[in-house]
Amino acid sequence: MPIVITAHTAIVKQTVFRNGSKEYENKSGDADGFLMALYKSAAVNYPKFYKMDHLSKLGLLAAEFLLKDSGINARYPAGNVGVVLSNASASLDADINYFATVKEFASPALFVYTLPNIVIGEICIKHKLKGENAFFIFEHFDGYFIARYVGDLLSNNVLQACICGWVEWLGDQYAAVLFLVEKSDGQLPGEEVEMAGNPAILSGEKLNQLYQLYNG
Repeated sequence: MPIVITAHTAIVKQTVFRNGSKEYENKSGDADGFLMALYKSAAVNYPKFYKMDHLSKLGLLAAEFLLKDSGINARYPAGNVGVVLSNASASLDADINYFATVKEFASPALFVYTLPNIVIGEICIKHKLKGENAFFIFEHFDGYFIARYVGDLLSNNVLQACICGWVEWLGDQYAAVLFLVEKSDGQLPGEEVEMAGNPAILSGEKLNQLYQLYNG
C-alpha cells in the first residue's frame, strides 16, 4: 500500500490554511490575541487551553484543523495513530517565560511546559491518541527526515496513521505546518490531495514543497 499525505494544515501570519485553502484570518491584534480568537472561532472544547503555553496552543489548534472531518478515531485504534513533530527552538519560549518567574516565585504552571514534547501530549489527550510519538529539533524543517521516519513507522505497521510536521513559537514569531499521513487502501477520504497536479504520495520532497507553499 502506498503511503500518502491525506491532509495538510498551516497556521502562519495570523491565517489558517487547510489543504491549500484559507480557513480563517484575523490580523486585527497580536499573536496572543490571534490564538484566542482562533480558539473561540473554531469552537474547540478544551478548557486546559487557557493555561497552556504558546507552543501547545499553536500545535493543538493546528491539529484541530488538520483532523477536521478525518474520522481517524472511528477508522483506527487509538494506539495506531501517532504524532511526530519538530521545530528549531524546542520549548525556549516557555523556558524564557518560566525563568522570568524564578526571581520571585517559580511558577509550576509554566514549568510544566518547559519540554517541547508537551504539545504532543496535549494533542494526544484532546484527540485520544495513544500511538508512537517523538519530537525532533532541527535548525530548519527537514521533510526528508520526517518522511523517512514516519514512512518507516507505517511501513513496519507500528502505526496506521501519523500527524507530523513543524510547530514553532519563539517570542512573537511562529509557524505550524502539519500533515496527516496514512496508508492508502483506495478508500481514504482526502486521498486526492494534490500538489502540482500529482497525488500527494509521501516523500521528503513533497513535504518540503508543501511546507514552502505556506512559508515561502
